[in-house]
Amino acid sequence: MLRTASRVDANQPAIVERLRAIGASVLHVHQLKNCFDLLVGYRKQTFLFEIKDPAQPPSARKLTAGEAKFRDEWRGSEYHVVHTFDEALAILTARPACPHCQGRP
Repeated sequence: MLRTASRVDANQPAIVERLRAIGASVLHVHQLKNCFDLLVGYRKQTFLFEIKDPAQPPSARKLTAGEAKFRDEWRGSEYHVVHTFDEALAILTARPACPHCQGRP
């Protein structure tokens, strides 16, 4: 289900900009109800990122019931909650690059 108006955390544009600057592909999916915010491709791998704003109080950074349900039922790539670009980068670089990519991102 597509939402017509969805809230984007204040830190999301900066995270997206920096992900793209390191060569990641970023697809915004935050308009899909009860899903996640960003589908990120990096070094031939796919990552699901839910962006939460660390400037918000802890209660505002919790997953919604729909987000939690999606995370719990998803059987594909791991679902990550990130607050900063550095957290996202650590996730992207924790796994080795695809051996068939010959060092390309």
